[in-house]
Amino acid sequence: MSWVVWFTGRPAAGKTTLARALKELAADRGVALVHLESDSLRRILTPQPTYAAEERDRFYEMVAALAALLAGQGIPVIVDATSPRRAHRGSARRRIPVFLEVFVDTPPEVCERRDPKGLYRAARSGDAPHLPGMGEPYEEPLRPDLVVSGAGAPEEAIGSLWRLLHDRGLL
Repeated sequence: MSWVVWFTGRPAAGKTTLARALKELAADRGVALVHLESDSLRRILTPQPTYAAEERDRFYEMVAALAALLAGQGIPVIVDATSPRRAHRGSARRRIPVFLEVFVDTPPEVCERRDPKGLYRAARSGDAPHLPGMGEPYEEPLRPDLVVSGAGAPEEAIGSLWRLLHDRGLL
């Protein structure tokens, strides 16, 4: 059965790290899946991003459409995307029959401290005014399928997600 796991959380929350760890665990257990990494997709879908609200809306609709297309072909999919608005994730949930929203709940100060791209520094200097959680809101999920910490060991979070997938009969 195909499914989509959508990791959401603030920038630098650990979404990509967890998505990669899930993909590795799945491969080790003989489960082939596709990882749609939002940073890579953004370079293709919006090569000169402005991060304006309308552009973000279009981008997340395209990511959801791609995930739905793959899942519809029987391919399990992992998406890691800030997707700061609940509407982005709600639209994906409506489009994708088996959709699991995983909130990577990482304190803002931890995200800023480990920020690999310097986004928080840029936001503080005014160079990134649209950063979710700083210049733009990040709307935490109201009822995610799973909440994991991005501040702890990835193995613990991925173990919880693997159990959820198993318990729901998706593995």
